Amino acid sequence: MTYSRSPLVSGGLFAAYITLPLVAKDLRLRSPVDFEQVRANGKSWTSDLVVAVVRPNELGHNRYGFAVGRRVGKAVARNRAKRLMRESARKLHPQLSQGHDVIFIARNRVGEATTQAAIDAAVEGVLTRAGLVSRADTTQ
Repeated sequence: MTYSRSPLVSGGLFAAYITLPLVAKDLRLRSPVDFEQVRANGKSWTSDLVVAVVRPNELGHNRYGFAVGRRVGKAVARNRAKRLMRESARKLHPQLSQGHDVIFIARNRVGEATTQAAIDAAVEGVLTRAGLVSRADTTQ
């Protein structure tokens, strides 16, 4: 797991840091070509908050991409939506069957009032319908 250090309080001699877990770089879809291939050849599942587009890959592990359109809001709201979806994917990653590229697209209803629990439920719901969540691990 990759961790990033983010300043909680900056300035002066005393600077406090919090540790934020991130999705590891080898688990991310980053190039536009990868996004285009998943969108063109993948299958999608929707919920009221999130759309998941899934395509098998040959890597043996999952890669995740996150997209938020301008209709969701300004930059702060879009970045928050990406952070919430990224955290949901990070928590579910050990329970998912591996070997897929997954793009999460925030729908317009995702706004600043959306909670982490609502995004978690939406992401888990679409991934369960996609057949990526293994049943044995969801009962824990």
